[in-house]
Amino acid sequence: MIKKEIFIGFLTGIGTNLLGMLIYILIFSELSVMETIKESVKGDFIGTLITAGAILNFLPFFYFLKKEKIYRARGVLMASILAAIVIAIIKLV
Repeated sequence: MIKKEIFIGFLTGIGTNLLGMLIYILIFSELSVMETIKESVKGDFIGTLITAGAILNFLPFFYFLKKEKIYRARGVLMASILAAIVIAIIKLV
């Protein structure tokens, strides 16, 4: 049961991160979504897009805390940590 709750929170965190990236691209980019992602990989600023998307993870995290869904909040936190690790790997390579 606990693993299921953490997994739900993790998927919520990943989905929210992707949604945040999409919103950021739609607001600030003149290119299409796929073109923006390709250009960000070429221009080495994909980490910035991931970071912008991760900002949106605060919403489900605090929502789950308020509703006392601690394990789901943990899953969202794990997704945020995964995003940070991916960004660190991208920056180091």
